[in-house]
Amino acid sequence: MKNYVQPGDVVTVTAPAAVVAGAGVLIGSLFGIAVNSAASAADLELAVTGVVNATKVGSQAWTEGQLIYWSGTALTNVASTNKLVGCAVKPVPGAGAGETTGRVRLNGAAITA
Repeated sequence: MKNYVQPGDVVTVTAPAAVVAGAGVLIGSLFGIAVNSAASAADLELAVTGVVNATKVGSQAWTEGQLIYWSGTALTNVASTNKLVGCAVKPVPGAGAGETTGRVRLNGAAITA
């Protein structure tokens, strides 16, 4: 097909600010995890689908299949006005403040809750 570009699991975008690899990035309705670090306005590779480990709000328990949102700084299980970005694929038991990593399957777009 002559107009095919790429599979789309990882997309190249313009970094909206300086970004560190592994950080969550929201650009409009596009959410992903930065594959590389990038300066503001530089090319940035974003993983927008697939399963990733990413920073989550501490003191939250997650269950498998639970909807996961982007708070602007971390993944959370609180809908509120946050953007839906995927679902948990591994439980985070308990609610210890030190539990700041969660495993989520990204859905490719951020949807307002």
